[in-house]
Amino acid sequence: MSAKAEFSERSTGDAAPIEVGKVFEEMPFTSQHWKAGFALFFSFAIEAWELMIIVFISGMIAADFQLDQVQTGEVMGSIYLGMIPGCLVWGKITDRFGRKKTVLLSFVLYGLLSLLSSFSVNFEMLFWTRLIAGAALSGVMVATFPFFEELLPVKSRGRAAVYLASGFPIGTLIAVGITYFFGHLGWHWIMAISSLGALWFLVVWKLVPESPYWLAGKGKTAEAKAALLRLSENKVEGLLKGRTVTVPQLSQGNFMDIFKGKLLKPTLLQTLINFCFSWGYWALFLWMPSMLAQSKGLSFVSSLGFVVLSALAQFPGYFASSYLTGKFGRKKVMFVFVVLAAVGGFGFAASNTITELMVYLVILSFFSLGAWGVWDVWMGELYPTNIRGAGYSLGATAQRVANWIAPTAIGAFLATNQSFLITNAFITSFLVVTAITVLFLRETEGEILH
Repeated sequence: MSAKAEFSERSTGDAAPIEVGKVFEEMPFTSQHWKAGFALFFSFAIEAWELMIIVFISGMIAADFQLDQVQTGEVMGSIYLGMIPGCLVWGKITDRFGRKKTVLLSFVLYGLLSLLSSFSVNFEMLFWTRLIAGAALSGVMVATFPFFEELLPVKSRGRAAVYLASGFPIGTLIAVGITYFFGHLGWHWIMAISSLGALWFLVVWKLVPESPYWLAGKGKTAEAKAALLRLSENKVEGLLKGRTVTVPQLSQGNFMDIFKGKLLKPTLLQTLINFCFSWGYWALFLWMPSMLAQSKGLSFVSSLGFVVLSALAQFPGYFASSYLTGKFGRKKVMFVFVVLAAVGGFGFAASNTITELMVYLVILSFFSLGAWGVWDVWMGELYPTNIRGAGYSLGATAQRVANWIAPTAIGAFLATNQSFLITNAFITSFLVVTAITVLFLRETEGEILH
């Protein structure tokens, strides 16, 4: 190297580009992260609320439209059916147009379509409006976790993002509360009230900046730096001074890239995990009120008490997995939690008394949702920024395929008068497959995002 070139390299070295992930290694956790976390936490809670409300009012709908068990399952599964193509479409949108725009547009479209569904006059209209509303809501599901991960310092990413998942039981409790307090108004009003949750897009718009990873990946380096400074409350200003920020992949990602090279294995594995894990959880919880009423003689109101108990047991599960993933990593924590969730599921299936049902339901809820918290974080970490939305959307699609099939399949299962034990043991067997598959994924704890 010539002396002139060497001098030029030394003189410009301080202005060398820096990866966004390296900035997040140095960034502290600030009040801006709390604000973004608050906004996205309730986005996830509202998503859960909207998914669960149809379950709790399904009895009212069935009575109103005189539906059998299979049709009732189809109504419950319609929103998930809409999410199957919806997740794939929104995955492309979030990678192309941004995480923030995806969440905002998804909320607005869902609110309008959900409100329309509250005016349904027959089974067909309700089924199709909920299906289309599900396609609209998919954007919130696909974008929320990758979005939050891309706003967090490396050291706190796992723990903080797992806490985001605890919005799910909050949403479930909101859905229970609305059903309980407004049940006398009828299901039309309950659904209309639930549609108002979409107004939360205003909070996200105000409190959450766009992902610096996505901005840098699109070449919007000035905006990426501004987002980093906002999130850090200017504490990384010295690190960024005179430097551009980058991510390794600046090209436009293609959906098929998630099936190429070293990404093929994690794509296949995470798809199987998402399907089996979702079936093992949703097939039980969507039908739990009806199964308890049918097999154990509980009233629908009493069975909702089990739903509340399940939701309350989920909180310490999230807290435990959040703490443990930072110490032991994603793989060990998720494997152990899924195995223990399966133990709870088989125990719940074999229970003969109300006390046994409650004990095993707490075990199942604690460990399964703790595992979900870890998985929601882990899945997004398997992919680079330019196709993270695509990878996450495929996993979300696999979940929604299971969510769609499970209500109808278990409805048909119950229609043949299968026992409580056999039905629940069949559902829980999917958790066993989940635990085994987890062992073949790579660990991502402590890695920077690319």
